Amino acid sequence: QQQLVESGGGLVQPGGSLRLSCTASGFTLEPYAMGWFRQAPGKEREAVSCISSMTGSTNYADSVKGRFTISRDNAKNTVYLQMNSLKLEDTAIYYCAAMMGRYCSGTPPVIVWGQGTQVTVSS
Repeated sequence: QQQLVESGGGLVQPGGSLRLSCTASGFTLEPYAMGWFRQAPGKEREAVSCISSMTGSTNYADSVKGRFTISRDNAKNTVYLQMNSLKLEDTAIYYCAAMMGRYCSGTPPVIVWGQGTQVTVSS
C-alpha cells in the first residue's frame, strides 16, 4: 500500500520555525516530483511548494517565498519542508503529495496524498 506519512507539525509562536517531514512507504519517491500543500480552516487547499525529481528544482507560493524551503532525500525516501519566520496566517493542515511525473511545471496531478499534519502559529 502506497502511503505518505507527515510529521513535525505542532504549535509555534509567530516568528518561530518548524520542520515538516514526509516519508513514503510502499513505494519510492525518487521518480516523482513532490509537493507540499496546506488547507486553512474555511479555505481551499493551496499549493505551497514543489520539488522536482531529477534536478531538484523548486517552486514556492508567493506567500512563503524566502521563508520556506523544500528539500528531499531520496535515499531516505523523505521530503522536508523547513518553515521559518512563521506567521499567524501559516496556520493550516499541511499535506505532502507525490505528483505525477518528475517535474513541477504545470502543477501535475497528485497521485498519493499524505494524511496531513497540523501547524498552528499562535502567540
